[in-house]
Amino acid sequence: MTTPMLAAAAQARAQNVRQRADRPSQRRSSEQSGARALVRGSLSGVQVREAGDSGGLEFLGHASVYERGYEMWDMFGPYTEVVSAGAGAESLARADLDVPLVLGHDQLRRMARTTTGSLILAEDENGLSVHAPQLDASDVDVAYIVPKLRAGLIDEMSFAFRIESGQWSPDYSEYRINRYDIHRGDVAIVGYGANPYTGAAARQPATAPSTRARALLELALAR
Repeated sequence: MTTPMLAAAAQARAQNVRQRADRPSQRRSSEQSGARALVRGSLSGVQVREAGDSGGLEFLGHASVYERGYEMWDMFGPYTEVVSAGAGAESLARADLDVPLVLGHDQLRRMARTTTGSLILAEDENGLSVHAPQLDASDVDVAYIVPKLRAGLIDEMSFAFRIESGQWSPDYSEYRINRYDIHRGDVAIVGYGANPYTGAAARQPATAPSTRARALLELALAR
């Protein structure tokens, strides 16, 4: 995005937004007014490997990368958005947390869910980590996505949530999300992402997790 456009949007925002704690109006992921407001990031690794005799698939990944800026849009134009480290702690601590792992944010294409114990969400040094220890290999959606991940045709994730607290920078060019609510949102495998700082790269399953602030997806194929 060009600097003049970013500057013009920030100036308009500074003149019209009442206070820095106000949330972005008409927040979305692209210039198109009808676009959904989703935080997305590319995956830093995709791997399918033998994982013993459990009879299922183990899914490990990150649906959001914290403390790295990505482009978003509001009613005034483009701006940089950042999710603060720890922003999801309160929401993730809910005893009744209900979040599914889905394909393309389609709520009918669920592969795991926190309420059934088949999906575990937590925060780590990179962002929002996702762990589904036992996906059903015979599930049509799991069977659909695995070969696409193997071929590198799909290599991005996203998550849907509600902003509970945040603040604009003094010049209104950046919005920092300090607290979000993911309850009844989702974590999803998606086709395209908006975070330019992340990228896809293969990773050996025996190595330690990357310390770089990148989204990570790893699939472990069981017999």
